[in-house]
Amino acid sequence: MTTTPTTRTTARVVGVDLARTVALLGMFAAHLVSPVEPGAPGGVDPLFQVVAGRSSALFAVLAGVGIALATRSVGSDPAGTRWRLLVRAAMVAALGIWLGALPSGIAVILTFYGLLFCCALPVLRWRARSLALLAVGWGVLSPVLSMVVRRELDPVAKIVPTFVHLAEPVLLLQELLLTGYYPVLTWTTYLWAGMAIGRLDLHRAQVGRRLALGGTGLAALALAVSVLLTARPGVRAALVADPRRPAADWAELDNQLRLGLFGTHPTGTPWWLGVWSPHSGTIVDLAHTTGTAMLVLGLAIWLVRTLPALPWHLLAGAGAMTLTLYATHVVVLSSPLGVRGGGALVVHDVVAVGVGAAFALSSARGPLEQLVGGATRLVPLRR
Repeated sequence: MTTTPTTRTTARVVGVDLARTVALLGMFAAHLVSPVEPGAPGGVDPLFQVVAGRSSALFAVLAGVGIALATRSVGSDPAGTRWRLLVRAAMVAALGIWLGALPSGIAVILTFYGLLFCCALPVLRWRARSLALLAVGWGVLSPVLSMVVRRELDPVAKIVPTFVHLAEPVLLLQELLLTGYYPVLTWTTYLWAGMAIGRLDLHRAQVGRRLALGGTGLAALALAVSVLLTARPGVRAALVADPRRPAADWAELDNQLRLGLFGTHPTGTPWWLGVWSPHSGTIVDLAHTTGTAMLVLGLAIWLVRTLPALPWHLLAGAGAMTLTLYATHVVVLSSPLGVRGGGALVVHDVVAVGVGAAFALSSARGPLEQLVGGATRLVPLRR
């Protein structure tokens, strides 16, 4: 059967949005499930171990995919396209600063995203191969740069950026780039990897299969490197003795690593670069989470293309309005309704998927998506 361009474009978007739904639900789980569960391996909840670090990385990779898809016509007006992206970045960052001021208990990611989007500006016209090579090189180099630079900085408490921090621009920029929960220096790897993927012909099922297989291999290889490296007694001793992350023994440190490192790895020994831990920003972490993002996106694209009769667009509806649903999630957690636990996770998931399906059925965009989209379209493009 011949596939029309309209059908192919729709399927591609649905596959990407379906992956965004997975990322959104994964972040809900990371926020609502208690990380610690007595009796579980290492005392860490199994669901938390699955979603921690991987869901936010999937979001960042998909942000790159979205930018690549939205800027395919950059050649007609590169300046206008860049200005539109800057407007989008500014609005997302401003929303993040506002949400960060709420008592949600969440490390709001949007302000970091606003700065991250700006890193796409110099490479908007690059092809998939060049972007992929850039992502690989930066995924190796940026953790090393982060370690070297942070060694020269005094330790500071992590912050969730709010309006108050605008009065300390140097500290805020340091947090966004280097020391925060989602440091842009290393997270640009995800953005450029996503842009490389977005340059591919995503309407083809075989592209989805290749992404899934390649992602599985990359994720498994990264974990294998970490396991083999940390099995060496000398490496374990160096990690345990690190003054920036001291531990009584390897068992205690291993439990800490299962819970995650909150954005950055310690700087005492270079062996950290080969350790897997959620939100650690190590070479292994960037490789593993990029691989899992490729796996999820590849499966989503493959499913939509091979089983087109199923109502994927309803499940993908939440993924088409993640900005609205994420912001609502943060607001709810800041209110008296902001309870946590397994029951709360089910409620958040059901409501998000239900609202997304309703908007998909009505062919409407989410309120915040409409607001940001309307603001970007105020910047005219030359034809």
